[in-house]
Amino acid sequence: MRSTTSAGTSSFSRALALLVAGTYFMEILDGTIIATAAAGMAADLHVRPVDINLAMTSYLITLAVGIPISGWLAKRFGARRVFTAAIAIFTLASLLCALSPNLAFLCGARMLQGLGGAMMVPVGRLVVLRDADRKEFLEAIAYLTWPALIAPVIAPALGGLLTTYASWHWIFLINVPLGIIAFITATRVVPDIRARKVPPPDWTGFVLCGVALAALVIGLERVGSAPTRWAGVVLWLGLALASGTGALWWFRRARHPLLDLRALRIPTFRAGNGGGALYRLVINAVPFLLPLMFMLGFGWTAFEAGLMTMAVFAGNVLIKPATSPLIRRFGFRNVLLLSNAGGALVLGACALLGPETPLVAIAAVLFASGVLRSIGFSAYNTLQFADVPKARMSGANTLSSTIAQIATGLGVAVGALILRAADALLPGAAPVASYQWTFAVLAVLMLYPVLEALLMHRTAGEEVRTR
Repeated sequence: MRSTTSAGTSSFSRALALLVAGTYFMEILDGTIIATAAAGMAADLHVRPVDINLAMTSYLITLAVGIPISGWLAKRFGARRVFTAAIAIFTLASLLCALSPNLAFLCGARMLQGLGGAMMVPVGRLVVLRDADRKEFLEAIAYLTWPALIAPVIAPALGGLLTTYASWHWIFLINVPLGIIAFITATRVVPDIRARKVPPPDWTGFVLCGVALAALVIGLERVGSAPTRWAGVVLWLGLALASGTGALWWFRRARHPLLDLRALRIPTFRAGNGGGALYRLVINAVPFLLPLMFMLGFGWTAFEAGLMTMAVFAGNVLIKPATSPLIRRFGFRNVLLLSNAGGALVLGACALLGPETPLVAIAAVLFASGVLRSIGFSAYNTLQFADVPKARMSGANTLSSTIAQIATGLGVAVGALILRAADALLPGAAPVASYQWTFAVLAVLMLYPVLEALLMHRTAGEEVRTR
């Protein structure tokens, strides 16, 4: 399953890519699914529903802090050993979450789960990309992209289904058999890649980066809380800014930095993590805002809102087989122009939706959103690694995973912040008005990725898209 250079020989392991995609799905799902079970969990654990947010934050903090060190761990101990250990930790932590007798135990188990997730996905993706030939990147990334498209959309419906017809414990117990299967499969299909010479760990960079990411997650979580305590938000985000600035200064000067920023000199990697980060931020705000708009703005039930949101899921899935052929036929620049400009138009259309809009029209807008979301994610996820040399793949993968985690967290927080601002600026307006203005602002933010794609060279990522 290692890379080969002989003509006509495929070096790409689809079994390995599916395995990593499955673990990625579990990680993303567990980051969002708990929200729908908050009420039932709170009742069993004898706390307020709002307190369950601590379990979500504990997971996201550990996930964010652990990702940057994952690349060094894979070099030091080997990809197979780290990946299988991560699956075992994630699975055990899932069982402990289900058995939690109180909130403190649950938060501890969630932190352990985040630790497993932080090592599991970046290391798995690194193995897939290093094992694949450059011209197989499109296919490899296609396998790794679907969890990011599907999990956030189906999490509310799945969480509600399990909580309603079983119990909240099953949102964690479902990971146990999946984790066992993944662990056994990993021991057979994951190659034992490791570096011959491993530099010492960058503890200074780890502390600075860890403090910055943890403070950022806490600050963003407080932005989305109600009521928002702005003094605390400013303090945490100020700490994140100070620590992040210090980390960037250190990474540019350290001999063996935790995060290798040199990959940002590569135009395609910079585009995938510049405009691509803003794209991910905007797109990840949509699954958070849509159910709220349907329930609080339209007056729908949770079931009705979840059912309509599945139109996004339908668009994601139905277009997915066509994403790679589209990129090969039209190139990254044209495809990103289509997905970004179309995404801005769809967000603008969401701003025009109201309780009186026909259901068919709402479903059509959401379906189009899912189609464009799938195309955009596939293009950005492939483009960012198109010109990265194999020798720099580990550092680029770790940096990309960290940026993506930040963008995902920012998406929900920015959506919540714009919504709060709209509420304050529109006193006495209909409940749906704040959501309409929020989608309008997100449509404007999407114009930057459109501009970046317009300025992109026509042959960007040419080696990857041509076969």
